[in-house]
Amino acid sequence: MTFRNLEAPFGRALLAIVFMAPAMSAQTFDSAKLDAIAAEAMRAWKVPGTAVAIIQDDRVVVSKGYGVKRIGTNDPVTKDTIFAIGSATKAFTSCAVAMLMDDGKMQWDDPVRKHVPFFRLSDPMANELVTLRDLLSHRTGLSRHDLLWVNSPLTQEEIIEHIGSVPLSKPFRTAYQYQNIMFLTAGYAVGQASGGTWQEFVQKRILNPLGMTNSDLTTSAAEKSPNHSSPHGPGKDGSLGVIPWRNIDNIAPAGAVNASVEDMTKWVRLQLNDGVFEGKRLVSERNLHETHTPQTVIRPEDAGRSYNPDTHQTAYGLGWFVQDYHGVGLVEHGGAIDGFRSNITLVPEKKLGIVVLSNLNQENMPEALRWSILDLVLGFEPRDWNALLIERGRKEREDGQKARKELEATRRPNTKPTHDLAGYAGTYRNAGYGAVSIAAGPNGLQAGWLNNQSPLEHFHFDTFLCKTGALDGQPVQFNLNPRGEIVSLDLVNMNFRKEKLQ
Repeated sequence: MTFRNLEAPFGRALLAIVFMAPAMSAQTFDSAKLDAIAAEAMRAWKVPGTAVAIIQDDRVVVSKGYGVKRIGTNDPVTKDTIFAIGSATKAFTSCAVAMLMDDGKMQWDDPVRKHVPFFRLSDPMANELVTLRDLLSHRTGLSRHDLLWVNSPLTQEEIIEHIGSVPLSKPFRTAYQYQNIMFLTAGYAVGQASGGTWQEFVQKRILNPLGMTNSDLTTSAAEKSPNHSSPHGPGKDGSLGVIPWRNIDNIAPAGAVNASVEDMTKWVRLQLNDGVFEGKRLVSERNLHETHTPQTVIRPEDAGRSYNPDTHQTAYGLGWFVQDYHGVGLVEHGGAIDGFRSNITLVPEKKLGIVVLSNLNQENMPEALRWSILDLVLGFEPRDWNALLIERGRKEREDGQKARKELEATRRPNTKPTHDLAGYAGTYRNAGYGAVSIAAGPNGLQAGWLNNQSPLEHFHFDTFLCKTGALDGQPVQFNLNPRGEIVSLDLVNMNFRKEKLQ
């Protein structure tokens, strides 16, 4: 079905049901219409399982699961099934800072080095001025650099040290650039200020008081739960299957929370109830509201705006996106980690919250379902959000393929490397990204960087292409000095200097 075929009374009926929620219990809520919307979203996106919750006026209107935890089984998703929520974790980190402010141990505008003495940024001005607020609002001038933590052997401390030598891609405090490592640093600061670790603080001050007993902060704990979902993604042949959980302990404050949708209703209630849960204040209203307050403007051309066509202004708060939707203010955040997607949306002026968790890799089903629920609950003209966001995703993939085709179009045929393959072998170093090793063997060149290993295929002249893993498709450009000696290579837009000339 498409939402264009829904009659207006349908939307009004659900609107009436939802806003009557305070007078009824979750058990008496007629969720047949929500069931139909969720089923259509799952069909359109081919999602194995999802869990949905709606919170209204500090009550859980609905909290339930759909589909299966693992493809090929009949094991159903329930309201207590654990999913990875990915970057929706960031709001837990900003809330932790807010709590430590209440304790008198932190301030938003504290210099980062007050809590993490070894932290630095490569730009002198940014390095001198950078604060916790800058870290939590994606405005340090650093772009993502996720390869420093994805499939990386680096510890949290080592990642923070490495990013300090990476050049800024934008001037400090001039632009929104999503940056996971800055949230790692903020979470590390939480641990330092509280005399423990980020995990210990979040467990003690957030999960335990909220009664989030079906939540955890590591993949190892989630996988041991008898009621956890499996992550899913496409295989090499394109068919859907179970993929491994990704251990993200080294970037935990940016994305490590795993939770059931029922547990997430408690987190949402805390946010919508100004820091109070079940009559007990866990965080001050003032400091919690600051996390919902715009800090960094997101320009219309920035990534993600194309997925929000009815939004006029978007900003990043502190661990939350802040935007309008048909004149209604939203505070929301999505999450994506291998095999899972999530979206948590707050509508503070309506005391409304929506949680959507799913077990499919890199698809925007949670956002599509969230928008559809918002349209129904708030009485807006419905649209087929599944079709809209599927088409946006298709265009993004086309753009990625276009970039590869454009690179291929530059290939100069019938060229040869300027050196024997052995001449390229050696160790190449970058202050931020560490060492790349190039080995020459009977099957050609092999590149190694952190935990990534890839054979290199000759492209043209002194340019080669990585052929496997996280570096697949990345060009490796070897650079010569005026004497024709190989002195450096460029990989992932970083320059690595050769340690010793051959």
